[in-house]
Amino acid sequence: MKKYLAEMVGTMVLVLMGCGVAVSLGCDPVGNIPAVVGTAFAFGLAVVAMAYTIGGISGCHINPAITLGCLLAKRIGAKDACMYMLFQVIGAFIGSALLFLLVGNVDGMEGTGANNLQDGVSVVGGLLAEIIFTCVFVLVVLGATAKTNGATNNFAGLAIGLSLVLVHLVCIRYTGTSVNPARSIAPAVFEGGEALQNLWIFIVGPFVGAILAALVWQIIDPTCCCKKESKEAEKEA
Repeated sequence: MKKYLAEMVGTMVLVLMGCGVAVSLGCDPVGNIPAVVGTAFAFGLAVVAMAYTIGGISGCHINPAITLGCLLAKRIGAKDACMYMLFQVIGAFIGSALLFLLVGNVDGMEGTGANNLQDGVSVVGGLLAEIIFTCVFVLVVLGATAKTNGATNNFAGLAIGLSLVLVHLVCIRYTGTSVNPARSIAPAVFEGGEALQNLWIFIVGPFVGAILAALVWQIIDPTCCCKKESKEAEKEA
């Protein structure tokens, strides 16, 4: 149960800090570049902080797309994966509720950092962006936390956090950057309207991206080759 609660707390912090900075700075991908950079680093730093806080307890997925990628890579069981996703969404709602409470008591501030298609971006464009950048992000997670990386695993949290910064810097202009269904579901429910109507993009896109990342990792994972070779050797023997 502790690992599920850790995922809840981690996701709560991610949403509160990441979306909180986006709202506080008034993140506009066209007219407010400093806010874009600040938001990107907020999400990345939140991941780094939580990785070194709860990583030893739950692995610090704090993202249903990462959990799906780990499930397909056979690093987590189906039961744990489902519970992780449930508690991640719960944590996201707690984070969004706290942000909603804060914003509601400050004049001139509104919203909870919900994702949406940016100006000029089509549904297909937004969906592709979420698929592509989630694939990249989850692939980094799978690689950085792989046993084949040995001693570098100590820096996995930093690598993952910085990759999320990079993903945000590129993707904010398209969708505000989700690559995390839990991060998108809760704020959209609080904001409603168009954010809720387009929510499916930020659920389908990240999950498809995670599936692609798991497939790519299976192809390039050195341990897969070792397993095949050992099986072939056993057959020959």
